[in-house]
Amino acid sequence: MFQASVLERLAIAVASTLLALSIGAIIVAASGYSAVEFISALLYGALGTPSNIAFMLRQSTMLILAGVAVAVAFRAGVFNIGVQGQFVVGGFAAAVTILFLAPVLPDGPVSGIIFIFLGIVAGVAAGGAYAAIPGLMKAYADANEVITTIMLNFIATGVIYFIVDAYLRPENVSAPNTAPFPESVTLPSIVFNSGTFSIIGLAVALVTVVGVYIVMVRTRFGYDLVTSGHQERAAAYSGVSTKRTIVTTMTFSGMIAGLTGGLFVIMILGYYTDPSTFPRFGFDAIAVSLLAANNPLGVVPAGLLFGGLDAGGQYIGFTLNVPSELVDGVIGLVVLFVAAPELFRMAGLRAGLGGDDE
Repeated sequence: MFQASVLERLAIAVASTLLALSIGAIIVAASGYSAVEFISALLYGALGTPSNIAFMLRQSTMLILAGVAVAVAFRAGVFNIGVQGQFVVGGFAAAVTILFLAPVLPDGPVSGIIFIFLGIVAGVAAGGAYAAIPGLMKAYADANEVITTIMLNFIATGVIYFIVDAYLRPENVSAPNTAPFPESVTLPSIVFNSGTFSIIGLAVALVTVVGVYIVMVRTRFGYDLVTSGHQERAAAYSGVSTKRTIVTTMTFSGMIAGLTGGLFVIMILGYYTDPSTFPRFGFDAIAVSLLAANNPLGVVPAGLLFGGLDAGGQYIGFTLNVPSELVDGVIGLVVLFVAAPELFRMAGLRAGLGGDDE
């Protein structure tokens, strides 16, 4: 894996997935269930019908965006494990902005576009600001960013739950939900007849991927970012401020995570609720980024793979009499197999055993 090209990494990922599914099928059969039915349901749940494809693309859209957020930090040698918390904060900021503006502007198509735009901007800003906190702590207090970002995940979830339940929950609602967004605050499905997925959302994710790739490959900021992650002394010698780069990298990563949260509450929820019930996109994105070798373009196929596994796994849980623990175990096996080669590669590079990253 040290000198593996992008094509070779893709082949390794495909082979790892097939091997993991084969072993998973054996485990399913040994547990007394039909392995053929299990694998068939997994594929059907991801690709069997237009609604299944829409759900798969919805999950993939979130994982692609969150995966890019992780990849940006990892490429710079900063381990942002707090994407989930930044995702939660970004979604909250987007929801509060929309709900605050709702009484000010009359509901309509133009107002809906304004709501969505300002909500996304607020989510991006909040996610970036929240990620800057562990960045500042690492740069100027030498705090371990893995620990601080993990703890900030819990802080975001707990504090925002309290705010929503105590101050934003309507009196006639028992659950910790905010009021729903205005009807105009929605993304048209266009292709799929789905109320929780829009091709526009997927387009936003793909544009973000391309934009991040251009920034990292074609700009001075991206060069400084990657150089600081792989050759810190060389970067410092060339005049790059390592501390400033750490903070800007974490902020940049958090902005993408905040965009993910804003898109989640606008495209999928249509309101804000208990963040502890949110999907764990920020944590799953770590495996997505590792599979993509922390390359923003590689996050797209990796996100599609994990989105398909998520959709197929949920379909199995609804349709087959298979314990959910077995489904999670097989999917976890796939994640382990496809991510393990990249984990070994990263460990080897840090130990000085391999060449430069692709």
